[in-house]
Formats: sequence, C-alpha cells, structure tokens
Amino acid sequence: MLSALCAQVDPDLWFPKHEGDNGAAAIRICGACPVRAMCLTYAIDNNIEYGVWGGMSANQRIRLRKAAA
Repeated sequence: MLSALCAQVDPDLWFPKHEGDNGAAAIRICGACPVRAMCLTYAIDNNIEYGVWGGMSANQRIRLRKAAA
C-alpha cells in the first residue's frame, strides 16, 4: 500500500460519481503503479463492485470475471 500511486492523489478519482465517467484519470495513474497487479487481484478475489482498482473500472472487472468463468 505504501508504494501505491493512488495514495498520493485525490481518493475521489477512484470512485467516479457521474454517469459515464469510467475513471479514465484513475486508470491512467494505475498504469504506472508498481502494485497495480496486486491491487487488481485483490479487487477480483474480493468481488469489489465499485471504483477503479488495479487499472480497471468496475464494469471492466465484471467482464474480466465473466470471461474467466
């Protein structure tokens, strides 16, 4: 967690409030994060349904889970 880039910016970026906001700003930041893969694994393993985790929006994670099933 100490190495996570999300800890260095506004936490609201990871939880878009507006319809149609897919969290693009957060996803860009995640792209350079050294713990991105661990974050994504955590979100998928724990069925986190909201926000951007590991560089993926909630909808992207849902599609990823369905494709893996």
